[in-house]
Amino acid sequence: MASSSHMAKWLSLLLLFLLLTAINVFAELKIGFYNKTCPAAEQLVQQTVAAAFANDSTVAPGLIRMHFHDCFVRGCDGSVLLDSTPGNKSEKEAAPNNPSLHGFDVIDAAKSAVESACPGTVSCADVLAFAARDCAALAGNVSYKVPSGRRDGRVSLESEALSNLPAPTFNSSQLIANFAAKNLTAEEMVVLSGAHTIGVSHCGAFTNRLYNSSGGSAVDPTLSPAYASLLQDRCPANSTLSTPIVAALDLLTPQVLDNKYYVGLRLTLGLLTSDQALLTDPTLKAEVDDNAERPGGWATKFKRAMVKMGEIQVLTGTQGEIRKNCHVVNSATGSVLEFGLSASL
Repeated sequence: MASSSHMAKWLSLLLLFLLLTAINVFAELKIGFYNKTCPAAEQLVQQTVAAAFANDSTVAPGLIRMHFHDCFVRGCDGSVLLDSTPGNKSEKEAAPNNPSLHGFDVIDAAKSAVESACPGTVSCADVLAFAARDCAALAGNVSYKVPSGRRDGRVSLESEALSNLPAPTFNSSQLIANFAAKNLTAEEMVVLSGAHTIGVSHCGAFTNRLYNSSGGSAVDPTLSPAYASLLQDRCPANSTLSTPIVAALDLLTPQVLDNKYYVGLRLTLGLLTSDQALLTDPTLKAEVDDNAERPGGWATKFKRAMVKMGEIQVLTGTQGEIRKNCHVVNSATGSVLEFGLSASL
């Protein structure tokens, strides 16, 4: 009798496991995911982002970049939003993110608005994806729909940001490989690089082109001499990634999300080594030329690429959690590092 009861309990647990597995296997992102559970979610995020943008237009490149930096580390799970914990530095402390990423306060405000309307329903990862979409519309009238249903991760490690995010000094081969690891094509890499049409970069990210070309003091010959001179006046040779001085990534239309980034590349006005790298490979250069000559074509491709990027390694179904506060995991015990260790076992 006891054996029969034990077997029934075991079978029940097995069925529950299989059911939960099936939910996770078949769960997928979809447009309008919150239509029934939190119908005002996307509107609340949009209103928050619009108010912030009206006060400070730099939130647009900040949040678009934050979404990118989130998705390239552990997938689009909001891990970039987590704070460090004792004994562990989170992604936001990594050199590619600190101090360059900004707009965390906007995500906090949007999450707060959504939590007030629908507690425990909308993930921080989805709030970030919605906010990036809204920024694209505000900065360049580039509008697209975002499939949602992401769940929040519980791990954030500085080391993973360093190993996953493409460096500003990458060459074409390194860029292609980095994006391919995230299931993004070389064409999509060039298209997404167009986000550099807005925002700024810290001097330390590009002084290698101003003072150390070919191991000497010469300016990179692929950079406009006049532009290099302007940048040298602004950025000292000893600049680092934490040096507060910045320069616009797109000299032509630095506050508008458009195709002028590619026009600038063809005029040798690309700021970073990774920008210039897009002209060193024939296939990549052909994509640059197409984007420079067809603004509408680039915008269409950018929308598709942003949606695809937003699907990288997402958590869905019963995976992860819906964080109440985007800065910390819900559990009252355990650090982010501990969760990282348990997730790797």
